[in-house]
Amino acid sequence: MRLAVEQLAEMLRCEPGSVSALKATDDGWTADVEVVEVERVPDTSSVMASYRVHLDGQGQLMGYERTRRYARGQIDRR
Repeated sequence: MRLAVEQLAEMLRCEPGSVSALKATDDGWTADVEVVEVERVPDTSSVMASYRVHLDGQGQLMGYERTRRYARGQIDRR
């Protein structure tokens, strides 16, 4: 997982955040990774994004997609 997060951060040129979800699939794994897209002061106003990453069985990053953008201090109301 760490390697996949590092690969994603390198491709996006964004600070990696945390992994908020991890799920086994038939051909590997999917994970939701939170990253800082735009860093602001104060940091509660930074723009965050959630990316769904697709990993093969060995944990290599196969693809990714942004699923949402939000302010760091925003509470999800879903």
